[in-house]
Amino acid sequence: MLDVPLMNALLKAVPEHAGLLLVGDVDQLPSVGPGQVLADVIASGAVPVARLTEVFRQAAESRIVVNAHRINAGQMPERPRPDEKIDFYMVEIDDLEVGVVKLIEVATRRIPRSFGLDPVKDVQVLTPMQRGSLGARNLNHELQRVLNPNPPQQIERFGWRFAPSDRVMETQNDYDREVFNGDLGMVARIDEEEGAVIVSFEGREVIYPFGELDTLVPAFATTIHKSQGSEYPAVVIPIVTQHFTMLARNLLYTAVTRGKRLVVLIGQRKAVGMAVRGGSRRRYTKLVEWLGGTTA
Repeated sequence: MLDVPLMNALLKAVPEHAGLLLVGDVDQLPSVGPGQVLADVIASGAVPVARLTEVFRQAAESRIVVNAHRINAGQMPERPRPDEKIDFYMVEIDDLEVGVVKLIEVATRRIPRSFGLDPVKDVQVLTPMQRGSLGARNLNHELQRVLNPNPPQQIERFGWRFAPSDRVMETQNDYDREVFNGDLGMVARIDEEEGAVIVSFEGREVIYPFGELDTLVPAFATTIHKSQGSEYPAVVIPIVTQHFTMLARNLLYTAVTRGKRLVVLIGQRKAVGMAVRGGSRRRYTKLVEWLGGTTA
């Protein structure tokens, strides 16, 4: 999550007599912004580094943890035994349209029924891409249709429908409203007289005039990149060959580690294998050299 501009601002703000401890997971996706600060600092050898590598007994009982480590090591996730109720599942599909139907069923009916989770508040669909039948845009339309089918109020702006009880996400940093890129909220109501949508972000209501809804999007489904830094009780992850341009190990690893209680992969085994075998895309920076290290 830490890009070059943010690290620059942080170091300027830290007084000279203070120490700085960086804690992070270098195997996740790099920051959306430029650079790969944590990876470069580690690679430079210029600072002491400690790595946590041991999986303790309690964590080892979680298939989420075990499979996250397997993915990180370039191995396929373990499948549960028949009738085994655990926290990690794989649902194989062949046809993409069938996959959409299966994903909707899992996210809106099977998970709530089997695990007692709220399909709107607790279940987050994470997908590699915006486009395609199993991309965030189409899945948002489909999930919205099932989870909030007949709202008492609704408006359409910027290609989206907004209605009370819709899950939404802010996609930019808005310092005036004090909401930031990736913040999740719920549409509380629509004020027709004032021409505004009122969104609740963890109980704090924020007003969006109809003409300023361009930074707000439905968030029943979102991209894996947008989920960085967040956790959810349950995540459902479609992985298909249609996503081939995005399939990489750190992308799948990041998605799997967003789930706290439950992870469900829905997709093609070939696509999962492509992601597991696919190395992380290299970013070219000069930070390692500037810190006194050597480039590969």
